[in-house]
Amino acid sequence: MKIKVLSFFFLLLASSIATHAQDGPKNEPEKAAPADTVPVPADTIPVVPEAEKLLHFDYAKPAEYVIGGITVSGTKFLDQNVLINLSGLVIGDSIDVPGEKISSAIRNLWKQGLFADARIVVTKITGNQIFLEIQLSERPRLSKFSFKGVSKSEADKIREKIGLERDKVITDNLKTSTSNAVKKFYEDKGYLDAEVKLVEFKDTVFANKNILEIQVDKKLLYRIYDIDFEGNKNISDLTLRKSMKDTKQKKWYKIFTGGKFMEDEYEGDKQKIIALYNDKGFRDAYIVSDSVVRTSAQALAIRIRIEEGPRYYFRNITWVGNSKHTSLELSGVLNIKKGDVYNQSVLEERLFMSQSGHDITSIYMDDGYLFFSVTPVEINVENDSIDLEMRIYEGKQATINKVTVSGNTKTNDRVIMREIRTKPGQLFSRNDIIRTQRELAQLGYFDPEKLGVNPKPNPTDGTVDIDYVVEEKPSDQLELSGGYGGNTLYGTLGVSFNNFSARNFFKKGAWRPLPSGDGQRLSLRIQSTGRQYQSYNASFTEPWLGGKKPNSLSVSAYYTLSRGGDPNAPEQQQSLLKVIGTSVGLGKRLYKPDDFFSLFNQINYEHYILRNYPIIPGFSNGTSNNLSFSTTLARNSVDGPIYPRMGSNVSFTLQFTPPYSLFKDKNHTYLTAQEKYKYIEYHKWKFSASWFTKIVGDLVMNAKLQYGFLGYYNKNIGYSPFERFYLGGDGMAGFAYDGREIVGLRGYENQTLPAPPAPGTGNIGGTVFDKYTLELRYPISLNPSATIYVLGFAEAGNSWLSFKEFNPFIAYRAAGAGVRIFLPMFGMLGLDWGYGFDEIPNYPGANDNRFQFTIGQQF
Repeated sequence: MKIKVLSFFFLLLASSIATHAQDGPKNEPEKAAPADTVPVPADTIPVVPEAEKLLHFDYAKPAEYVIGGITVSGTKFLDQNVLINLSGLVIGDSIDVPGEKISSAIRNLWKQGLFADARIVVTKITGNQIFLEIQLSERPRLSKFSFKGVSKSEADKIREKIGLERDKVITDNLKTSTSNAVKKFYEDKGYLDAEVKLVEFKDTVFANKNILEIQVDKKLLYRIYDIDFEGNKNISDLTLRKSMKDTKQKKWYKIFTGGKFMEDEYEGDKQKIIALYNDKGFRDAYIVSDSVVRTSAQALAIRIRIEEGPRYYFRNITWVGNSKHTSLELSGVLNIKKGDVYNQSVLEERLFMSQSGHDITSIYMDDGYLFFSVTPVEINVENDSIDLEMRIYEGKQATINKVTVSGNTKTNDRVIMREIRTKPGQLFSRNDIIRTQRELAQLGYFDPEKLGVNPKPNPTDGTVDIDYVVEEKPSDQLELSGGYGGNTLYGTLGVSFNNFSARNFFKKGAWRPLPSGDGQRLSLRIQSTGRQYQSYNASFTEPWLGGKKPNSLSVSAYYTLSRGGDPNAPEQQQSLLKVIGTSVGLGKRLYKPDDFFSLFNQINYEHYILRNYPIIPGFSNGTSNNLSFSTTLARNSVDGPIYPRMGSNVSFTLQFTPPYSLFKDKNHTYLTAQEKYKYIEYHKWKFSASWFTKIVGDLVMNAKLQYGFLGYYNKNIGYSPFERFYLGGDGMAGFAYDGREIVGLRGYENQTLPAPPAPGTGNIGGTVFDKYTLELRYPISLNPSATIYVLGFAEAGNSWLSFKEFNPFIAYRAAGAGVRIFLPMFGMLGLDWGYGFDEIPNYPGANDNRFQFTIGQQF
């Protein structure tokens, strides 16, 4: 910077010398300017004898001037007033020439990094006023940039990281940061010697703009092949390596482990090693030294030396300041005994943040003690034993003052507020807040990963305001599918409006595009193969009937038409099945045994018309009526509808019709099929259970089981020809036109169980079935716009024609893997590959390995 300032004054000096050579008396010899003066361009000063002495500035005696004007030259894209402000020079201010203010102004302009050159020259002096010009040369701006030596996919990812934009000024800092970001990108991929070079080209189309080419030479790819430890006597190398979540050895059998070395992740993994030692009681453990060495052209080895120190144990734990709960009660919740290995993680979990909610802080905060705190203090460390004193501050019980919700742009406040369990006037309860967040997530209207709560305590009056923060996500769904099979084209069109508002249906301004925000559900669905099969369904659900209690009302209506046989044959010779049905259901939340329970009762009526349509042998013509009542007792405690991590979902359903045959004085043995099945009678029992358990991180295990049984009242009538169970396949193929329940069993052909008694006789449906499933799930993305997770599964099941044949230990087994993608617009989409291990009698090839596609949640 000093060089530039001196250069400026030397230029002025040279200009002054030239001026003297031209204007001085010709009969006098040229005189050199004194070494301590700085010239001013003579063409800017009136040349009069009185002013001649002002042409030179004396460094020893700076002259004071008042800035009379400032101009800026050489800029095209920058505001001149802003530049003058940046310089620090102000019109009307007094300055010394030469002086520090001029030098400081040049420094201020250079600091912006926007200029290739910056100078300040004197344009005119009038009396004690001096006029200055800031001469700038702008750096070129970015016209566009490109990559050389990288793939298109890599270039797309790098663009997101470097943040280059058109019209940015190309500064040294910009080029350095860009180069470092690109190099870091490749270092994280294992290219530790990657070289990045930025080359500028002048853009001939635009003035003062350059094209930037980012040239990359990746060099060799390095991977970690060895991670070795020294000094570890109590924890094995294998256990220590497992604790390093992001730094892994590359082995031939680890197909999902890249063995890449990433500096930031490695530093974090070293902390995980120490955390593991702390959890084992070695609280003095530390890493003495570590190094990353290159063992060959593309191989890395990590050497870590550890000092373990002694193992510590809990000894005496005392409580101070507690009055609400006795020390004995608190010790029971803490559940740490004398002689237990000192484990900091366990101590903190049982004091503050147990996932089960059974910790010291929870039992106080669930009782209103918002201002509660507990501080563990080590009061004595003797040899390998530690004495702790738990210092408790209970404070006052806090009462909830105001409850608000923010972030909802579509869902009405009252729909959210009715799900909130923290009410004004109640005692503060952390458990109620956690439960509220679960209920809001279960609505399906908000991003569960971004649900937040902001308690605002008021210690002065012992109250707390609570603000729940939500972020809307799309909840309506469109089902649009089609295909070709069995020489038939088929298609499905369905829409579900999951946050509908019926009361605004006739409100003109509410159609944007549909009236919404009241939490109601409207579903419309059409399925058809043309003339052969058509199905129309409509349903509506009001989750809060009357608006005061969580009592739901559901109504639905449906019509199905199925034809078979030769379409060119006369109408009366073709087979036909018509089903007209409707249902009404009432649901209610229960509060005992706990408030996860619910009860749902439904009345359902279906009218069947058959013509040449064999449902079961002997019954192909006539009409049937199915009037049934069903009741479902369920308990659902899962923590999220899309990707649950914990909780369970258990349900028991009993569906039955009146026992018509018991009211009639007839010999049912000799009745025709039409007489037997004019009024269908049966009782149907179903049980299902699903448990979610977090293994580690977001890895979740899901264990599921299902049972179903269809019974009869009169053995002379036997099992109903409708409402049967069909097992096998993706659980979606086929049409439930006769009340059948289609249960998936991956790895097998659709609806192949129960096995037919003889080849070619077909599957007439089972009256009893069981199914067992075990899945491991891991999320790829939890973004609400596209939730993706992969899974591995093992499942088994079977179905039988009668309860006498039922044997829960005989099952058809399968295993495989799959992926689930939840898109708000389409719901859950799934693709599974399954392999069936057992052959199905009279169905050769039904257990071949196969891919299967699913739509919607499959239990």
